[in-house]
Amino acid sequence: MSWILLIVAVLLLVAALRLRRASGLPWARIRIADTGSWRAADQPLMSYRYGLVGKPDYLLETRAGLIPVELKPSRRAKTPYAGDLMQLAAYCLLVEDATQQAPPYGLLRYATHTFRMPYTAAVRADLLALLDELRQDRNADEVARSHQQAARCRGCGFYTQCEDRLG
Repeated sequence: MSWILLIVAVLLLVAALRLRRASGLPWARIRIADTGSWRAADQPLMSYRYGLVGKPDYLLETRAGLIPVELKPSRRAKTPYAGDLMQLAAYCLLVEDATQQAPPYGLLRYATHTFRMPYTAAVRADLLALLDELRQDRNADEVARSHQQAARCRGCGFYTQCEDRLG
């Protein structure tokens, strides 16, 4: 009987290790999880300095520092979307502001790929420029639509007020 339990335990361990490897995430302690399946995340990361609030899906604690991880499990693109990279950059900025230590990179997990985005001075500068642009748009009386996608318009928080909406 004890041999059967040992075999079952080994099989479960092998299965768990395969799942971990398939996740595309590094072997690290999970500091925060906001996926709904593990445990409730701590308070969101807040930066009054940058006017930014957010919760990465995971914060991994590594020797290099805290690493934000954003999961997009339904995406199957071979290259990451620019908006997803900027979201990940925002989490890097939040981690930097909260801990006074910039993460060296962030991880973006799609259905079949994990992308590693180095958090460089250039990425940070692009994010800060985007945040400035968003603030300017928020204060503007009118903002031009930047796409031709009716479904994207319908998902926008300004859809009902926008005179330039599609569909």
